[in-house]
Amino acid sequence: MWPRCGGRGGTDLTMLRSAVPGQPASCWPLLPPRPGMSLLSSYEGLRQEIQRLAQENEELRQLVQLLQENQELKQVLRNRSGSLGFCGSGLLAEVTSSPRLPRHRTIKFKGAERLLPAEESLLDSSPVIMGSPEGRFHFAIDRGGTFTDVFAQCPGGHVRVLKLLSEDPANYVDAPTEGIRRILEQEGGMLLPRDRPLDTSRIASIRMGTTVATNALLERQGEPVALLVTRGFRDLLHVGTQAREDLFDLAVPMPEVLYKEVLEVDERVVLYRGEPGAGTPVKGCTGDLLEVQQPVDLGGLRGKLEGLLSRGIRSLAVVLMHSYTWAQHEHQVGALARELGFTHVSLSSEVMPMVRIVPRGHTACADAYLTPAIRRYVQGFCQGFQGQLKDVQVLFMRSDGGLAPMDSFNGSRAVLSGPAGGVVGYSATTYRAEGGQPVIGFDMGGTSTDVSRYAGEFEHVFEASTAGVTLQAPQLDINTVAAGGGSRLFFRSGLFVVGPESAGAHPGPACYRKGGPVTVTDANLVLGRLLPASFPCIFGPGEDQPLSAEASRKALEAVATEVNSFLTNGPCVASPLSLEEVAMGFVRVANEAMCRPIRALTQARGHDPSAHVLACFGGAGGQHACAIARALGMDTVHIHRHSGLLSALGLALADVVHEAQEPCSLPYAPETFVQLDQRLSRLEEQCVEALRTQGFPRSQVSTESFLHLRYQGTDCALMVSAHQHPATAHSPRAGDFGAAFVERYMREFGFVIPERPVVVDNVRVRGTGRSSLHLEDTPKTQTGPPRVDKVTQCYFEGGYQETPVYLLGELGYGHKFQGPCLIIDSNSTILVEPGCQAEVTEAGDIRISVGAEAPSTVGAQLDPIHLSIFSHRFMSIAEQMGRILQRTAISTNIKERLDFSCALFGPDGGLVSNAPHIPVHLGAMQETVQFQIQHLGADLHPGDVLLSNHPSAGGSHLPDLTVITPVFWPGQMRPVFYVASRGHHADIGGITPGSMPPHSTSLQQEGAVFLSFKLVQGGVFQEEAVTEALRAPGKITGCSGTRNLHDNLSDLRAQVAANQKGIQLVGELIGQYGLDVVQAYMGHIQANAELAVRDMLRAFGTSRQAKGLPLEVSAEDHMDDGSPVRLRVQINLSQGSAVFDFSGTGPEVFGNLNAPRAITLSALIYCLRCLVGRDIPLNQGCLTPVRVVIPKGSILDPSPEAAVVGGNVLTSQRVVDVILGAFGACAASQGCMNNVTLGNAHMGYYETVAGGAGAGPGWHGRSGVHSHMTNTRITDPEILESRYPVILRRFELRLGSGGRGRFRGGDGVVRELQFREEALLSVLTERRAFQPYGLHGGEPGARGLNLLIRKDGRTVNLGGKTSVPVYPGDVFCLHTPGGGGYGDPQDPAPPPGSPQQPSAFPERGSVYEYRRAQEAV
Repeated sequence: MWPRCGGRGGTDLTMLRSAVPGQPASCWPLLPPRPGMSLLSSYEGLRQEIQRLAQENEELRQLVQLLQENQELKQVLRNRSGSLGFCGSGLLAEVTSSPRLPRHRTIKFKGAERLLPAEESLLDSSPVIMGSPEGRFHFAIDRGGTFTDVFAQCPGGHVRVLKLLSEDPANYVDAPTEGIRRILEQEGGMLLPRDRPLDTSRIASIRMGTTVATNALLERQGEPVALLVTRGFRDLLHVGTQAREDLFDLAVPMPEVLYKEVLEVDERVVLYRGEPGAGTPVKGCTGDLLEVQQPVDLGGLRGKLEGLLSRGIRSLAVVLMHSYTWAQHEHQVGALARELGFTHVSLSSEVMPMVRIVPRGHTACADAYLTPAIRRYVQGFCQGFQGQLKDVQVLFMRSDGGLAPMDSFNGSRAVLSGPAGGVVGYSATTYRAEGGQPVIGFDMGGTSTDVSRYAGEFEHVFEASTAGVTLQAPQLDINTVAAGGGSRLFFRSGLFVVGPESAGAHPGPACYRKGGPVTVTDANLVLGRLLPASFPCIFGPGEDQPLSAEASRKALEAVATEVNSFLTNGPCVASPLSLEEVAMGFVRVANEAMCRPIRALTQARGHDPSAHVLACFGGAGGQHACAIARALGMDTVHIHRHSGLLSALGLALADVVHEAQEPCSLPYAPETFVQLDQRLSRLEEQCVEALRTQGFPRSQVSTESFLHLRYQGTDCALMVSAHQHPATAHSPRAGDFGAAFVERYMREFGFVIPERPVVVDNVRVRGTGRSSLHLEDTPKTQTGPPRVDKVTQCYFEGGYQETPVYLLGELGYGHKFQGPCLIIDSNSTILVEPGCQAEVTEAGDIRISVGAEAPSTVGAQLDPIHLSIFSHRFMSIAEQMGRILQRTAISTNIKERLDFSCALFGPDGGLVSNAPHIPVHLGAMQETVQFQIQHLGADLHPGDVLLSNHPSAGGSHLPDLTVITPVFWPGQMRPVFYVASRGHHADIGGITPGSMPPHSTSLQQEGAVFLSFKLVQGGVFQEEAVTEALRAPGKITGCSGTRNLHDNLSDLRAQVAANQKGIQLVGELIGQYGLDVVQAYMGHIQANAELAVRDMLRAFGTSRQAKGLPLEVSAEDHMDDGSPVRLRVQINLSQGSAVFDFSGTGPEVFGNLNAPRAITLSALIYCLRCLVGRDIPLNQGCLTPVRVVIPKGSILDPSPEAAVVGGNVLTSQRVVDVILGAFGACAASQGCMNNVTLGNAHMGYYETVAGGAGAGPGWHGRSGVHSHMTNTRITDPEILESRYPVILRRFELRLGSGGRGRFRGGDGVVRELQFREEALLSVLTERRAFQPYGLHGGEPGARGLNLLIRKDGRTVNLGGKTSVPVYPGDVFCLHTPGGGGYGDPQDPAPPPGSPQQPSAFPERGSVYEYRRAQEAV
């Protein structure tokens, strides 16, 4: 059976061809398979089949005779049959000489010479002399999820490559070992039995990249692990950052933790602050002083560890507070564990000594979980060789792009082992071939696409998530997105949708003949861009049939029927589309989906995507490369001759790397330069010595020093090298890191903070042992024109065109061809589109010059294909605006917490696109823009930029400042569209620092107010006027003006710049399509969202009607002060519309729980999106089918002067609970954000804290997570204790606080803060009186509780909202609410695994992390 995909495998169709290496495309159809002929994997089967067919073919009969006469050739073919024998027809075609064969190779052997078809997968153009070769072999092997690629440099310098299945237990145990065996047989001409260890005397080195770690992580198939953690933090890794992965999935699917059990260790180390009674400080490796408040209790721990051993756990992860700087306690625990017999112990202080216990803990767990599996694999691999490879250099690729010896290859550094080889491959080939022009790597596979960038140095990230596990380790910045050949195609509510769901390897695309869904691969097949005759007969239930174009057409016809039904019967009647037009539409939408992460990756660092070369590799990318390059403005695509095996090639070219790193907390200042140099020198010596022990002379070793620098008071640290900044008299001897930091900070963020001190977080040295491998297998120069193998018909815009097909193996340096054409080899299909020109370079690669796309006419009438493309373009505009805002803002809130939204609006102020999807911002800016249009009327002129935050003008709360720019177009009197950005400013004045007072009673107490303020007038920034307005609250008794004017002004300028970027991008769109078309599609995309909501409302109403229930639903809940929030929803089934009537909701309150109307609309859009259950455009159209009735003067539409800060963070949650309760979607979640503020004269701290999520039909509520209208990440415990005068005593789940039910509610958390200085504690919380409701018989979740435990032991219940002074030794104990249960607790328990699980798709990379961070505010 075809193996299930793992890692980078999947339905990468074009890679399947290489499973039959040596089958030229023109040969496969010659001998059709007979019934019953499937896999021929043995020599005996091959011999019998040849003899049978030799009776019908004279040339084959002669070849059989030759085989019988020559034993050496017989052995060669015998050895090849295991990898070539996927089907009878393919294998026989290879050994059948034919006039149509595209290429031949002379094989010399004793006593005979015969011309045979070339093995295309070997790509060795020079003759191979069988006999006793001189020298030794160098192997580079990429073991992927589906295929293993072997790249071998043979004695004499020539190259062999081989592709075989990673799993084929019927024929071999281990694919890399089998690949080495076959090449040794082929080169040596002697039989090497599979059941004997291979002789290593002729093997110099083996380099390997593997997905073993990635697959174990994705499939949760690692070693059983126990976590040992400081007491009070047993659930720390379960809670993690407390942010949920998917904002709109009510089931809150989250990856489960890797450990099986937890042991709490009685020990505690805190940072030393010299309080009275403190013990003698100890010095950490960072230079910080620490206090050991409780030594580790090894006696009590011993018995617990013995219990783990008795339960079969042999691997431990040890994660103790502040061990990054003081690791003695971890060392003591580790020594005890090893003494007791644990086979693997991962100490977080050794795995990755960096501050922040949560990612360091995840990394240690991943190491303990994966490393034993890797070691078992390595041991098994070694057993296939004599002497266990003792005298062979065996190196494994790490996630950072460097090779490491197999005995130091560990789990936490292995998850990108496979993909990293591809990045190294194109960096070492394409970048040099293109003269140093920056390169975007584009590796399109079956289930996903990897995107990366190289511009002379590897781009690393030092914290990233894979399969839901955050790893704190150097990793190449490889961005994986959900778009591949197997991505499924949908037509939803008038929109073409590609992915993220994938067909997988089973059943695969429809063309696999296994009943699979229609995919991108099927669309390419329908368009003629894939040729079924180019693939082996390995499809269908018996895996013996060819690829089915008919199955693709049939599956796509079903979707085309939906499309045409919508076009002919929908709101905008249009002509139906042909099947090819539908297929082309899906391909274009897929291309646009893949362009978005490339734009984000480049623009995030201030680069222009059009200035790059697109390096295409992987099996599926060649079909899309021209279109993607054209869409991004690139003019060159480079496809390496070994593109289908580029990861293996990258392994051959990679360097051996050893890194040394240690934490630091020194300022970057002249007085610390000597210490920094000493540290760097010590780490450099470690690296050099480690590489020397691996056999590298000093002349082949280079080192590069790095400092992890950040401005004091910020979290935005950059790992900088000084290799381009030599030392000066005012820098460390190792280089001018300060200049390097300022240069990079300016490039990435657009400004610097010269008055702010710079802090060193980590010191790092990367040592490199340079590889000595040189490849010399370039093809010969060709003089004549390339031979056309065949001419086929491919569909492009406008219809079918004759498309010549070339075989890559026949092409040589100098060949050129105009598009359209197809270039095919055993691993991939390259499509050269019309208007493009391809050439073969001197190195044998394909370089495509991308021409401009032929102009196409797009009308204002709805076209679902262009609707999908415009949807991506509009979202991309909002995303790029956000990148500019984040880069140019200065405050922590916007730059690092990413608490902002950017949006695009139509000429009527209606929302078109909004990014990111911060729940409390959804739809709210639309009210702001529309208010300004009505308020100012004709008083809007070019060069004006507006500022607003007033609740009655569409604001949420005052710190959220919205900057709006109207956009004018030549010949138009009124603005043709609007752009806006809303950012949370840390302080705008008011009665408390942070402008979030828990006890405000009027709007003036909450800070500066802007109803409709011209921030820029006539192109001039009104600095004086806005400064006066920001300071105005200071004129009110008890209030202050803004406490951080500099940041306010800088961030406002950044918001103006972000809007300007949006204007530029929409202007480019108008220039491409015309104003009428762009405005028309703004309306079409809003109508699409409207249609999706109408469909959902109809489905809900139909479901109730079928059960005999009324079409009116209602719900009621209460704020803790008793204020009711009431909702009645009336469904109009025929129209798919609804009235949401909040009549009966309580009046405005004397306090700050009042919620502006915009808050209710945001909560409603959020709920509608959750109820729709899939991605839809979030814009004005969501509310078009809905009429919202909110009584004036109520808590949901208060008077203009009412205090509102609590309404934004608390009442919004109750509105969501009421809406979801009315629809019966799920039980109530904690219904609170648990706002905690701490401050005094010199510091301020604010956090929101997780609770329990509500259960629903089919899932248990998630414990310890934020829900609904917030998704804020919580400060890491070590950062919290290092920056603020507190000790975090407990942070764990509040067991039993979730409501009972057939599906139980999620538990809240317990969080205890001990204060070390006098300060003012403020709490703003809800659900302290009314419990989160259960649903359908489920019990409610537990109420929250706020306790203050005074130093003398007195315990005080603080209630839900208060401010209270606290003193050293006091402890604040926060118990957050649990979620409600769903269903009767007496009902049968659900079967195991019924709760929804997250998709195993491994989305990752800096673009993904950025989006997660944006949505975590």
